[in-house]
Amino acid sequence: MNPRRLAVFAAALLALSLHAQPRSPSSADATMPADRDPPPPPANAALPSIFIAGDSTADVGTGVHQRGWGVPFADYFDPAKINVVNRARAGRSSRTFITQGWWDRLLADLKPGDYVLIQMGHNDASPVNEEASVPHDRVRSRGTLPGLGEETQEIENVLTREHEVVHTYGWYMRKMIADTKAKNAHPIVVSCTVRNNWQGDRIERGPGRYREWAYDIARDAAVPFIDLTTTMADEFEAMGPAKVAALYEQDRTHFNAVGADLHAAGVVAGLKGLRLRNFAPYFSATGNAVAADQFAWLRLPVPRDRTLPTLFLVGDSTVRNGFGDGQEKGGQWGWGDFLAPYFDTGKLNVCNRAVGGTGVQTYLATHWADVLRLMKPGDFVMIQFGHNDNPPRGPAPGIGDETVERENPRTKEKQTLHSWGWYLRKYLADARAKGVTPIICSLVPRKTWKDDKIARSKDTFAGWAGEVAAAEHVPFVDLNELIAAHYDAIGHDEVMKLFPQVTPDEHTHTNRDGAKVSAGIVAAALRALPTDPAAAYLLPPKS
Repeated sequence: MNPRRLAVFAAALLALSLHAQPRSPSSADATMPADRDPPPPPANAALPSIFIAGDSTADVGTGVHQRGWGVPFADYFDPAKINVVNRARAGRSSRTFITQGWWDRLLADLKPGDYVLIQMGHNDASPVNEEASVPHDRVRSRGTLPGLGEETQEIENVLTREHEVVHTYGWYMRKMIADTKAKNAHPIVVSCTVRNNWQGDRIERGPGRYREWAYDIARDAAVPFIDLTTTMADEFEAMGPAKVAALYEQDRTHFNAVGADLHAAGVVAGLKGLRLRNFAPYFSATGNAVAADQFAWLRLPVPRDRTLPTLFLVGDSTVRNGFGDGQEKGGQWGWGDFLAPYFDTGKLNVCNRAVGGTGVQTYLATHWADVLRLMKPGDFVMIQFGHNDNPPRGPAPGIGDETVERENPRTKEKQTLHSWGWYLRKYLADARAKGVTPIICSLVPRKTWKDDKIARSKDTFAGWAGEVAAAEHVPFVDLNELIAAHYDAIGHDEVMKLFPQVTPDEHTHTNRDGAKVSAGIVAAALRALPTDPAAAYLLPPKS
């Protein structure tokens, strides 16, 4: 199990092995109907609050065999410092949570500085307009239109007998985000809980495309995102189907109290990893014991359709900058965020897992294992490093068997590092062992001129990348030379337009236009390879 993850999992596994029973619900929450009266306002109006807007997977539940994560979630916080207000409602979609008034009730109690965890999706795939299965069932006619667009459908609602304009899932989610911001509160998007559906040793990662859409919504709105789907799927795959089945006593969607606690801890780990300013004091002793998902703040993507092959991108900030949304330091973008349009994404996922500030050795130590976990035979990986590999933190220069002693900048401990090429070969070996095809890229050039030409790195990282690729018989894209040659051709003034206009002068990270230019050069270089391993998925070049 990934050591970064949650300490609470060990306790939960012990409880399962001892056949521990979930705590009995109180008489107040044992059988709570879906349309119960609105809950009371936050316990202490003087304190900040965390509101939960969700469905039955976060709601109170109907007994010991069904419990939503919003119930144990409160145990992770100090009630003397913050309120936890669970407004999740069973059976609701993003649409009916709004149209039935539950969202307005939440907004009425929301004040500046509060937080809203928004988790919807399990019920959004329901039919848009259907008769209730039983006369008192008011949770149907709840479906939303698929996707993130502005499409609408006009209906006469069979339950309310009123005219209604139905929007997309994205529209309703964006409304909740916008309404929260309008109250000067903080929206946080949470992807769906995990259902107990397996194919072999792999569990389903979210119902339909709702995890993907939640990710896109958070990215486009520049709000925090907790990828609970991926966190729980990773942990459940480590546990295995038999142990996970014990958490889903009622059905494949709703977990028991132990499962609820695991999901609640996953949300807490995500919150702690978001680096929210001044949030740490709110946790209780139980909350403080949960290990942070320390990279949650990066909003790293996962393959959108696991049935398709995936092209993974790994590298530094010149491939994916910051959150991957151009918010960093005046609009810096990596080329990896603009590569997907060159591929038929109905046949291939493009998943940009590059992380700013990393080098060939540090990425291997902190992020590579997560990428390997996502990989499967038939996938591809493009690897580009070099910008963060110089002394004093980088590995030994060259591609041989040299080693060097470095001081770890975080721990201050001495460590023995191999050569730059040694680490690059490690990526190749790991990828091949997974049945994945690697492609090496040399680092993109900086906006550094020498004798009226862009300076190359042929004597260092670009040259070493080429040497490793040749020795290991791996496809090689010499971005350092290709992009530099393009910059030489268009000249100084045009090159300046491809970089953020900041002070001091930014010479490494491109702006959006520059990243798009680099992505186009990457795609063209792939097409030009003697044997392009991804050729079957590239779209024809535009005329």
